[in-house]
Parts: sequence; C-alpha cells; structure tokens
Amino acid sequence: MLTKEDKSKKRIKYKTAKMEITLKEAQQAVDKWIKTAGVRYFNELTNLGILMEEVGELSRLMVRKYGEQSFKESDKGNEMADEIADVLWVLVCIANQTGVDLTEAFKKNFEKKNARDHDRHKNNEKLK
Repeated sequence: MLTKEDKSKKRIKYKTAKMEITLKEAQQAVDKWIKTAGVRYFNELTNLGILMEEVGELSRLMVRKYGEQSFKESDKGNEMADEIADVLWVLVCIANQTGVDLTEAFKKNFEKKNARDHDRHKNNEKLK
C-alpha cells in the first residue's frame, strides 16, 4: 500500500536522461552537490541575483526565438531546456537554504489555484 508521501512522489516527477526525480529528490541532490562540489551555498541575496541573471538569459533566448529580436552570434548554442534548468537549479538552492519543501509548496500552490481560479480562465473572453 502506498503512503501519502509515495503518492505525492508519483504525481510530481521530473525526468532526467537516466531517471525520474521528484522535487524532494531534486532538493536532496542539489544539496548534496552544493555541499561537495560547490563547497557551500551562496548567501540568499547572492542566489536571488543569480536567479535574476538566469531568468534574464532565458528571457533573452525566448525573445529571440519567439519574439521579434534576431539571434546574435553570442546567442548560438544556448538551449531553452538548459536555461530553464538553470532557473530551476537556483530556485531549488533558494528553497533549500530557506527551508522550503518544494513538494509541499507546489501542492499548496495547486490547491490555491484550484480554489481561486477554477472558473476564472474558462470565463475569460480574452482566452476564447
């Protein structure tokens, strides 16, 4: 019989090349990497700055791919998946160092959206 935690692990999974990983496992893997290869976490404000940089890199790629700006030579080789993963990495770091359980936070966020927005978008004329 599956426990509540086992069921939540099955619901929220991210695939890597060799395995599936839950949010909890991602937090643990990042923490282990930071404490071994990375030595220690940057402080929270430094990570916030890094997050803004990573979001900027993702934004730059998206406005060139989906927007009206053209690619520059320096943009070549940048991959959307890698930029998104960089953003996720820093978010996981910030969650770890501030004590946020991303699995619980994500579940609560879904509950909030389901309660607040369950009909909001269906009734939005702009989306029809």
